[in-house]
Amino acid sequence: MKKLLLCLVGMASMLAAEAQEGSFFEPYRRTNLRLPSVPLIVNDPYFSIWSPYNNLYDGTTCHWTGQRKSISGLLRVDGVVYRFMGKEGDRLLKPVASMADIGAWTAKVSYVKPATNWIQRDFNDSKWQTQRAAFGSPQEYPNIRTSWTGLNSDIYIRRHVTLTKEDLARDLWLIYSHDDKCEVYVNGILAVQTGETWLQNEELILPANVRESLHVGDNIIAYHVHNTTGGANADIGLFANVKENHKDIRNAVQTSCDVMATNTYYSFRCGGIDLRLVFTAPMFLDDLNLLSTPINYVSYQVCSNDKRKHDVQIFFGTTPELAVIKNTQPTISRIQNVNNIDYVRTGSVEQNVLGKTGDLLCIDWGYLMIPNVNGNVTMADQNAVESQFVDKGTLAQRDAQRIKSNNESEVPMLGYLHNFRLTDCDSSYMMIGYDEIQDVQFLGTRYKAYWSKDGQQLTDAFENFRDNYKSYMQRARRWDKIIYDDALAAGNTKYAETLAASYRQTLAAHKLFMDKDGDLMYFSKENSSGGFINTVDVTYPAAPLFFTYNIQLEKGALEGIFKYCADSSRWGFHFPAHDLGFYPIADKQTYASCFPGGNGDFGKNMPVEEAGNMVILTAMTCLREGKADFAKKYWDLLTMWTNYLVANGQDPANQLCTDDFAGHLAHNVNLSVKAIMGIAGYALMAQMQGEDTTYRTYMDKARRMAATLERTANDGDHYRLAYDRSGTWSMKYNMVWDKLWGLNLFSKQMKQKEYNYYLTKAEPYGIPLDNRERYTKSDWEMWTACLADTQEGFTRMSDFVWEFADKTKNRVPFSDWYWVNSGDYQIFQGRSVLGGHWMKVLMDNFLKNKKFSTDIENEPQTPDASKKEVGRYDVDGRRLSAPTRGINVVRYKDKTVKKVIVK
Repeated sequence: MKKLLLCLVGMASMLAAEAQEGSFFEPYRRTNLRLPSVPLIVNDPYFSIWSPYNNLYDGTTCHWTGQRKSISGLLRVDGVVYRFMGKEGDRLLKPVASMADIGAWTAKVSYVKPATNWIQRDFNDSKWQTQRAAFGSPQEYPNIRTSWTGLNSDIYIRRHVTLTKEDLARDLWLIYSHDDKCEVYVNGILAVQTGETWLQNEELILPANVRESLHVGDNIIAYHVHNTTGGANADIGLFANVKENHKDIRNAVQTSCDVMATNTYYSFRCGGIDLRLVFTAPMFLDDLNLLSTPINYVSYQVCSNDKRKHDVQIFFGTTPELAVIKNTQPTISRIQNVNNIDYVRTGSVEQNVLGKTGDLLCIDWGYLMIPNVNGNVTMADQNAVESQFVDKGTLAQRDAQRIKSNNESEVPMLGYLHNFRLTDCDSSYMMIGYDEIQDVQFLGTRYKAYWSKDGQQLTDAFENFRDNYKSYMQRARRWDKIIYDDALAAGNTKYAETLAASYRQTLAAHKLFMDKDGDLMYFSKENSSGGFINTVDVTYPAAPLFFTYNIQLEKGALEGIFKYCADSSRWGFHFPAHDLGFYPIADKQTYASCFPGGNGDFGKNMPVEEAGNMVILTAMTCLREGKADFAKKYWDLLTMWTNYLVANGQDPANQLCTDDFAGHLAHNVNLSVKAIMGIAGYALMAQMQGEDTTYRTYMDKARRMAATLERTANDGDHYRLAYDRSGTWSMKYNMVWDKLWGLNLFSKQMKQKEYNYYLTKAEPYGIPLDNRERYTKSDWEMWTACLADTQEGFTRMSDFVWEFADKTKNRVPFSDWYWVNSGDYQIFQGRSVLGGHWMKVLMDNFLKNKKFSTDIENEPQTPDASKKEVGRYDVDGRRLSAPTRGINVVRYKDKTVKKVIVK
């Protein structure tokens, strides 16, 4: 009987585990939102892969910038192959006559207009110069070997190309770069003619009439480029398409796509098998190790839909293009074995770590890694890998342990295969990760991300992810529930879906590390709007997410600016810096000057904007923690910045604010609101430190300034954009702090009047930012919606953001800047400011004085004698014998549990 009971208990446990695992493939809630681009594999600004299509197989996966980062997925069912992910490329170009990024080439060159027959093969160019390509401005373009920089000047290039019979049997492509106008002739026949433009690596299949002129032996490419002004560039090559397409691969039929906070769910019909696919980024706001670890899961489940067993294999493939900026960069791929796990590992040959900065830029250092956990991995010729899977359902044998590639046609396919064999229902998972080697440079010191702070290697992290798969998937589902349910309670279903869609994008635009002082640093990249690192007016709108779920991350976003501005040799103004440089180098502000000009001017800086931002965010940090310890560290700076607001915030001078795309503006009323809230925030921090006189002085000043604003900016049924401009209006989104803090510096009547007026300006996709243009910002629209008195009033405005995301035709990661009349996006994409969408969730919880369930506190220097510690654990539940740097989970005798940071 005892054995039977044990057996039944064991069976029950097994069935419960299987049921729980099955739930990994069902979203917490089904969603109706059609995102313009779907997050697949994301962790930081470089490791970020998306699908900008309705169906996962409609096109090639890409980086958030739109640069191709192809991952393909195939399912083989009883010998029939279905494509469920990516799109088969139509070309794999092998150089016949390479461009200069592969190697220097020579040609006959003239800078004087030649006779009209210069385009013909038999033209006598013996008197022309022989020079090395590429040609142009070396300070503006790469691979320039012959300088040509004259304004309103021309270059004429004759390049001889030898073709073989094998070359002529393939499709041939021109690839060319030019600045400015260009025309290309092949054997005297016009192939390309552009207008006034400048383009890099344009690809063109040779037209039929040009192909007919080609022959075995010598052919001529005649290339003319005219430079009007600015930089100059001329480079051209001829390439053969060596891609072997598989006509017998069918498309799967996608049946659903649901995006939750940490998971993206797809389902497909593949003949007699239903495939479910889940992309999981275990980026949990209560676990800094997992949040910062650049590894994602891809889980897959196959189940029969016809009650029969089927022979099933699943394949994922990619190439070294995930680890370089351009496919022409030389790469090295290898198989590496660590602790009996084979990893396929690829990266650039150069490995210039942290060597490139700027916006809209991918990474070309570090290594992409895929382990053979639950399957097999290989690296071999691209055509061979796909052909063998299609024909046999197996992986092609690796070509070598190490493959060096010098051009796109030589790069191997990196393949992963799981063989289910004969099955009616089964599931498993794979992992993919990226080791950046070094992640950030801050004030001259290079740092790896937080996950590696104790010397952990990415291979260790892969083993941890393998050993804790079920636990991490359960936690991912829990976070999906938290994010969705909190938003649903604060708004409605559309708001919940909007926040679920905003979560990974916000987090993946950041990098978390610990500096040499033991302080957390959480730096954003200002994606698609400059590429700056730790931009204050990007930290400001993103803050509500972190104020809601982990205040330590918000402090990490502020610490760097405080430390930078504290040194007068680096920073010479009485207001904060805008940024710390271009990502990933955080050494010096680059947006504007760091010291006053000769006449004391502040140049392109944002004085009131950034001073208000830093003081408001610090005040909110202290209010969230219930103590002013964080402010005390930087009280002198906060005092100086607040005094700047007192002196300059009532009627701001002509200057930029965070909405800098709209240009300079004097007498900005919303900017004045921000200054007033900064002064009030400083007063609250003083009060928390027992400085009652300081509190009264600054709070009284804030109230007087608010009264002046309310009186002088009044324009009848609304309030002005600028004090001196009657008939204008703007969203006063900065008033949200007045409501959040319950100060009532601005009257309830003013807030309601503004909210009601905004609704009269509503268009199909929202409310314009102000009267100057018909575009809006989704973060500010969400903040403005919080001024409504009711939840219904809030959702009336927040629904616009959902409508934009669902209907826009621009297939880029969730844009925060778009036109409210058309739903077209305006430049911005993939930005962290979507964290501002959480303002209503923050407000509801803050006003109710709830304790947030995911709080992480600093380890107290003097333990509370009333609390006896009975156990201490790491974030994975392993018992610790002593306090250990990082996050510790402490259990007390009174049965309370706290997460604390030990520095």
